Amino acid sequence: MADRIETLRTLMRARGWDAVVVTGSDPHCSEYPAERWKQVEWLSGFTGEAGDLVVTLDHAGLWTDTRYFIQAEQQLAGTGIALHKTRVPEQVLIPEWLESQFGSEGLIAVDGLCVGTDFAQSLPGTVISVPDLLNPFWTDRPAIPQTPIFTVNPGESRREKLTWIRGFLQEHECDGILLTALDQIAWLLNVRASDIEYNPFVISYLLVSQDDVCWYVLKDAVEDPDSAATFSILEADGVRMLPYADIDFLSSEFQGRLFVDAATLNYQLYSGLTAAKLPLEIGTSPVGLRKAVKNPTEIAGMREAHLQDGLAMERYLYWLERSVDAGREITEWDAAVKLGQLRADIPGYHGDSFETISAYGPGAALPHYITPRTHAPVIREGGLYLCDSGGQYDNGTTDITRTVPIGRISALEREDYTLVLKGHIDLAMAVFPEGTPGCRLDVLARMPLWHRQRNFGHGTGHGVGWFLGVHEPPIDLRQNLNPTPLVPGMILSDEPGIYREGKHGVRHENMMLVVPAGQNEFGRWLAFETLTLCHFDTDGLDISLLDRAEIEWLNAYNERVYRTLSPHLPREIADWLREKTAAI
Repeated sequence: MADRIETLRTLMRARGWDAVVVTGSDPHCSEYPAERWKQVEWLSGFTGEAGDLVVTLDHAGLWTDTRYFIQAEQQLAGTGIALHKTRVPEQVLIPEWLESQFGSEGLIAVDGLCVGTDFAQSLPGTVISVPDLLNPFWTDRPAIPQTPIFTVNPGESRREKLTWIRGFLQEHECDGILLTALDQIAWLLNVRASDIEYNPFVISYLLVSQDDVCWYVLKDAVEDPDSAATFSILEADGVRMLPYADIDFLSSEFQGRLFVDAATLNYQLYSGLTAAKLPLEIGTSPVGLRKAVKNPTEIAGMREAHLQDGLAMERYLYWLERSVDAGREITEWDAAVKLGQLRADIPGYHGDSFETISAYGPGAALPHYITPRTHAPVIREGGLYLCDSGGQYDNGTTDITRTVPIGRISALEREDYTLVLKGHIDLAMAVFPEGTPGCRLDVLARMPLWHRQRNFGHGTGHGVGWFLGVHEPPIDLRQNLNPTPLVPGMILSDEPGIYREGKHGVRHENMMLVVPAGQNEFGRWLAFETLTLCHFDTDGLDISLLDRAEIEWLNAYNERVYRTLSPHLPREIADWLREKTAAI
């Protein structure tokens, strides 16, 4: 890694650049990029999902948040790259840091394809876009992936969605809208693929005008039955397939006022559009919020997906407990593979929704722990085991975390386990007025920990897509001041946690659907319906820390899990689940 940084500095000296900023994204501002665009990982060795790198002639630094501090310190050791911490009170973000180094005189190079417009415009000095700037020395760089694509039926046709978005254009007096976020394109066209691991997206751009739809996609050269059938279906709905690279000619070919979202538009494309003096309307794409509200077909599918996923989880937890009790040597990786095999047996399974986190003891203290494939720790009696996982199915997306005691646990482990579950339950029981954003509910999950002066550094919850991204903006439950209100039909996670470096970690996570909760003289009210079906292990609890309402919620939830799942489980697992869900 140090050699790669020095090679980049040689290029910087030749070009006169003061700094190079490399982000962990792709030309579509994706949270999870394909291998081709994992430039931060290639330069630094850091594999976390959120990290940006700055290289100057005498300094290299990685900026990442609280979820990855321990991981970053381990992976950056010996590289000469310093860790810059974000989401902490003393944070100095990249724009501020660059200004402190170079003022407004610096020449800052970025790979404009992989830097969002909003971020690029926040940088001080002169910013120049150098697409694929690592290509000269990343000689074995992966190609842009191409995988078969297929259509889905979410209860709303693409013709209906195109009619809706054209109404948006009319309201905003625009002639077209350019969609660059991959999840939004997949949603609008009702298509899926697997171009990005764990995310059923097609790498592409989409231009919609009042009388035309242009899909800039690599798949026009792929000869496979799924893609060919999909192209025929889309063409019948008026969608034209154009080469992915032809997006470079958009500025010269499109006529009229174009709506773009600077939060998901890469800087290279934005620079081309503005250089051509194309009139732009810059705003927030309406697709994000629209797809966050699931329709009845999607909600029914998510319920079924969570039922099937819950059956796999119960089979898994039964297998794990029995295996450890029998003295079999089960590693973290063995456990992750077993869960994947159980999910693969579910009809409509399309892979995991993210890389399974299978962590025993100290490994669970890393919120985004990467389970090692070789020499993985053995899961032994004594301590806590955490598994965060999910599946992609043709009727929905799941994300679940269960922490379970493996034999005897310490008093501190028991206390942490209980306080985190207490916070989870308090949020799940919330009733709140219409118009409430998630940031105002986040405290409910934290308060039991705060009372003991404990906390966790990640958000409490995130939106979840319907057979789309497991992290779906614009909704969330976190302390950041996100004003987006929660409305019926939105699905998001409830996942408080606690992490003690070198000791243990706890996280309890379910998916929740926002539902109406009545109306009175004070207005309309909303609540959460829990979708996830998998018991919470009461063996790890200090019941004295729970109040009566929390105990009643937990008993009712575990009973619902048993009654829903037991008819579909083998007798021995159903009997085991009856014991696990006994009222406390």
